[in-house]
Amino acid sequence: MLNNIIRFSLNNRLIVLAAAVLLLFAGTYTAMNMDVDVFPDLNAPTVVVMTEAKGMAPEEVERLVTFPVETAVNGATDVRRVRSSSTTGFSVVWVEFNWGTDIYRARQIVSEKLAMIGESLPPNAGRPTLGPQSSILGEMMIIGLTADTTSMEELRTIADWTIRPRLLSTGGVAQVAVLGGDIREYQVLLNPEKMKHYGIGLDEVMKVVRDMNQNASGGVLYEYGNEYIIRGVISTNDVDALSKAVLKRVGEVPLLLGDVADVRIGAKMPKLGVASHRAKPAVLLTVTKQPHTSTLDLTRKLDASIAELQKTMPRDVQVATDIFRQSRFIESSIGNIQRSLIEGAVFVVIILFIFLMNARTTLISLVTIPLSILVAIVVLRLMGLTINTMSIGGMAIAIGSLVDDAIVDVENVYKRLRENRQKPEAERRGVIAVVFDASQEVRMPILNSTFIIVVSFVPLFFLSGMEGRMLAPLGVAFIVALFASTLVALTLTPVLCSFLLTADRQTKKNKEPFVVRHLKAAYERALDRTLTHRKASLGITGGIALVALVAFFMLGNSFLPSFNEGSFTINVSTLPGISLEESDKVGRRAEELLLSIPEIRTVARKTGRAELDEHALGVNVSEIEAPFELSGRSKEEVVEEVREKLKTLSGVNIEIGQPISHRIDAMLSGTRANIAIKLFGTDLNRMFALGNRIKTSIADIEGIADLNVEQQIERPQIKIEPKREMLAKYGIPPSEFGEYVSVMLGGEVVSQVYEGNRSFDLTVRVNDESRSGIDRIGDLIIDADGRKIPLSYVADIVSSGGPNTISRENVSRKIVVSANVSGGDLRGIVHRIRERIDEQIVLPEGYHIEYGGQFESEQAASRTLLVASILSIFVIFLLLYNQFRSMKQSAVVLLNLPLALIGGIFAIFFADRIISIPAIIGFISLFGIATRNGMLLIDRYNDLKRSGLSLIECVRQGSSDRLNPILMTALTSALALVPLALGGDLPGNEIQSPMAVVILGGLLTSTLLNGFIIPIMYLLIHKKQDV
Repeated sequence: MLNNIIRFSLNNRLIVLAAAVLLLFAGTYTAMNMDVDVFPDLNAPTVVVMTEAKGMAPEEVERLVTFPVETAVNGATDVRRVRSSSTTGFSVVWVEFNWGTDIYRARQIVSEKLAMIGESLPPNAGRPTLGPQSSILGEMMIIGLTADTTSMEELRTIADWTIRPRLLSTGGVAQVAVLGGDIREYQVLLNPEKMKHYGIGLDEVMKVVRDMNQNASGGVLYEYGNEYIIRGVISTNDVDALSKAVLKRVGEVPLLLGDVADVRIGAKMPKLGVASHRAKPAVLLTVTKQPHTSTLDLTRKLDASIAELQKTMPRDVQVATDIFRQSRFIESSIGNIQRSLIEGAVFVVIILFIFLMNARTTLISLVTIPLSILVAIVVLRLMGLTINTMSIGGMAIAIGSLVDDAIVDVENVYKRLRENRQKPEAERRGVIAVVFDASQEVRMPILNSTFIIVVSFVPLFFLSGMEGRMLAPLGVAFIVALFASTLVALTLTPVLCSFLLTADRQTKKNKEPFVVRHLKAAYERALDRTLTHRKASLGITGGIALVALVAFFMLGNSFLPSFNEGSFTINVSTLPGISLEESDKVGRRAEELLLSIPEIRTVARKTGRAELDEHALGVNVSEIEAPFELSGRSKEEVVEEVREKLKTLSGVNIEIGQPISHRIDAMLSGTRANIAIKLFGTDLNRMFALGNRIKTSIADIEGIADLNVEQQIERPQIKIEPKREMLAKYGIPPSEFGEYVSVMLGGEVVSQVYEGNRSFDLTVRVNDESRSGIDRIGDLIIDADGRKIPLSYVADIVSSGGPNTISRENVSRKIVVSANVSGGDLRGIVHRIRERIDEQIVLPEGYHIEYGGQFESEQAASRTLLVASILSIFVIFLLLYNQFRSMKQSAVVLLNLPLALIGGIFAIFFADRIISIPAIIGFISLFGIATRNGMLLIDRYNDLKRSGLSLIECVRQGSSDRLNPILMTALTSALALVPLALGGDLPGNEIQSPMAVVILGGLLTSTLLNGFIIPIMYLLIHKKQDV
């Protein structure tokens, strides 16, 4: 079949060339129109259920809202974990489904389950709402609004009613969360003293205000042949008109709403959160995109919309779009990896030219690169994948291997054409026949070597979960590009050889290039010495292997290398119970400290949360985005300075992360840190004490940073407990008492006030002065069957404490001790933490600890890759046996594996001493790439052996013959990876860099040792034969 492919190509040369040109155009067009993203879609299918429960304490939210929602969704199909957070007036439940579950099906399942519990939720709780469908990479832009003279209320109104609807109307936007500023509200602030004076109760006021701002419909009127719509226009946004609503008549005089209440426009209370930009009060809009939307295209559309909107805003309003832009990370990542790809290609060109010293042969070999990459891009598009750092990384790693098949073919054709030229005129054969025979000679080694490399990459596809989703596009891009290069080597390469090498002056010379001649001479001398001292050579190699084995056990383990996203996400948390105003001051001080660091370009802060925002931060927590630009110092040095500066803030916990890394951690363990120690139990105070004991016991472990205990301590509360006998005495039903407390102190939205198309809440509550302390609350007047009495007569008002936030996982309360890792050895640190906790911490009955974070994924992935790589080596052995039909020869070729591992281990040891999942994949892919060299040698030895040469001559001549293609393929594969290996700290190169380091180191040692150890082993396995 392969012969037929080569024959067809040579017989239809113009068709093959036309097809190649067509592929170039089609591939280029596809590449230019493909979606570009930073990573593949990594999201675990998760549905977020949010429920507002205005004014409820955390324990009530947990019992009355969160628990029914959790119970409803817990037994649903494919649910793997249910997490929840119950905080003051808000419940969030995260329902996580198995990987591979269709997200639309998951949302449908959750919606059906929630429909069943609607009636069981308390009346003052809102309807459970599903969060917008997004992903961990969904948060793509933060826009900041600041102003010099425009009020914060006006700024928030512009954000809510002008900017947000415009951005939401842009295709691809899932959600725009607004935080900061003052939300405009129409307020009816009741005065208890005046209500007592006029003898009016809360029920009478509520009866009037609930219906006072709604228009009435009067049907239609037909007159003079026209149809008139009759409208009772009662709705107004005039504060004076609202205050003139009649409550009742006192004698002959009407009592107006304005007589017992202050009706005004003010800021909505209580505030859930504030925001700032560069330590100045601001309104922040966080834009979240829908899945499968191009971040770069959407960013361009949003920039255009914002530029247009800015023209209609007040002049003093400044719009900042540089706070957080995911597109910046994408552009720098893709740019860096494209540069690595181009630089790798330049190395390939240089190597080819040095070894071939012929522009035409170099050109023929190089044509493979663009064609193979474009085929890979077209296949990625057909599979519904995007261009991202992983898929381009696969191509960058493959770039050196792409020319290997073409090199083997071109080198053989070139040699055969040169031999043909040396023959007398009468004996010379036609060019097409020579090219066909030369290509036919190497077709099987070409195909087998491709199969072996592909098999070595197959373990990638055994990975599940996030690491599987992240690395699969890399494997797809590599394998498709490699198959494409093999197809090109069997079709286009012979065609180009037949056109470009026939009249070439070089083929007339019987001389090899200068570099090749000197290398061969040096290699032959070294090989003779090695063959003379076989035992010493094997002993030295064994010794080096032993040293490598010792070095291997000194290496640390990690899941993924740390990214350089160009932005910090810093969490600053103070004690629960702190007021929003005080928390804002702490956050502003942190911003000022960060702005004093030269690398940090700007800062923006969110303190608290926005309405219906799944990132439910308490008012004691601030999240700061700080984009940075490195100049002269490393990222680690900048992080250290950030830590040192923020340590000066007293009474705060600091966590330093990065936007995407933070979210990956949160998805894996539910905590935005590398390691999550989850303590499950029942009593929150006891759990907090145990959490602090755990923190103290592990604090001195080297490599731990940002060690924090979740702040689930008690916060102050005021409890109003009714005196049941007194309620009975005054004839006040408990429901009426509850409504009084809820409306007077918490406030109730009774209607909407419209300003054009904008709607604002009309809220009724007691004025601020009457609720300013426990004594004033006790003096509030409650209606007791016509009599007006102080609230303190019928209720005890006491100060107490209660939980701030209640976190749960799989229906158990939990508290988390979180930590980040500085230095890299994740598995080692987790092992030491486990040992320390087992030794020093004794848990009460019913309490237990679980560990979560990246190390779980790292351990699972390492186990999977170990099993898959053993299978992979077995399949490689079968492919080798299929070619050589000899167990011994196949085993000798597999000797390349330990030879390659030596270099890979030393490369990691001298780089960062951390074996991550990408590094393990580098070792596995090395198996295939390194095996190719041994296969070429043994194949040549066997050919010469069959031609009748003695065993030692077979080895000497075969090794010399194959030196050129082996060195060329190894050096192109290795040196093409140099830019990736050296640029490991650049954005976008972080994952591919450990793979490149391993493959580079492994290829250099396996090529070097392969040229000496394989000949010795070949002689040893055949020494008993009489040759």
